[in-house]
Amino acid sequence: MFVQTEITPNPNSLKFLPGKKVSNNGSFEITKKDDVSNELVRNLLSINGVEGIFLGKDFISINKVENINWEEIKHIVISLINDFYSDGKEFVIDRDLNEENSNFSETEQNIIKILDQKIRPAVAKDGGDIKFKEFKDGIVKVQLQGSCSGCPSSTMTLKQGVQNLLKHYIKEVKEVEAVE
Repeated sequence: MFVQTEITPNPNSLKFLPGKKVSNNGSFEITKKDDVSNELVRNLLSINGVEGIFLGKDFISINKVENINWEEIKHIVISLINDFYSDGKEFVIDRDLNEENSNFSETEQNIIKILDQKIRPAVAKDGGDIKFKEFKDGIVKVQLQGSCSGCPSSTMTLKQGVQNLLKHYIKEVKEVEAVE
């Protein structure tokens, strides 16, 4: 198996593409190894300098601390991913670990639809994700995950990309803010 890597706009995040399915149902971000029992995720989070993992449909984004060089950890990550899949496993996560709330207003459902259809695919190409959190008083609150979390260009993407697009399609939207 050959695990490919792709750089992302965030210099402290690298996208790993195992050539196999990673998440069978939704995306998931993990920053504490105690929050998950998955062997691969726990091992990746145990690598010195790794501070977060984002699982997408067909990729794993690794976020590292700034003072660790990618060359120090990249080969360890690739080795762990190879070992995981060579044991015959088909995917890392088989169920959606995110909590979903279906009690959204029509405006909130429209916001989520635009995020899912027009924004999420572009953000996923950079190794990240965007999650709807709240809509109140014209302000949309979203959470940036994976490579997008802490990325130097995320503020520009949020304001010029996400905010402009949502304001164009939904007149009630006045502003978009990122939340932790």
